[in-house]
Amino acid sequence: MRSPQRHDWRSFQQLSTSELYQLLRLRCQVFVVEQQCAYQDVDGNDERADHLLAWNADDRLCGYLRAFAPGKTDAVARIGRVVTAPAHRGTGLGHWLMEEALRYIAQRYGSAEVELSAQAYLERFYGKFGFVRSSGNYLEDGIPHCDMRRSI
Repeated sequence: MRSPQRHDWRSFQQLSTSELYQLLRLRCQVFVVEQQCAYQDVDGNDERADHLLAWNADDRLCGYLRAFAPGKTDAVARIGRVVTAPAHRGTGLGHWLMEEALRYIAQRYGSAEVELSAQAYLERFYGKFGFVRSSGNYLEDGIPHCDMRRSI
């Protein structure tokens, strides 16, 4: 697959009811049900994020992430909730999502550094995009995570 059939960036206000439902459903499917992790996915941060939605040829949401503008105090952009639908794993879609997010952030915010909180087992994946571990492991909702940063 590599790149999706189509994709869109949306602010929270631009999301249709259907798009919001689909992205919350995909996040819940993977982060709550598949990973068997009861946690509050709707964390109050979606309203501040830009949302990358990727659809397959059947017009189903197959990938998603959210990106945050650099903060006023730390000038660091953030990427989170990176998720690929189970049927689309191993197709390169996850790589495409990250490349698109980094392109988008660079286009909108210039040379901002980018941070993310990675599930620890995905450290090598994010390392392919220039992210370097910036913390030790910690538990977030019972899953080992680490902070990672990409300097531009």
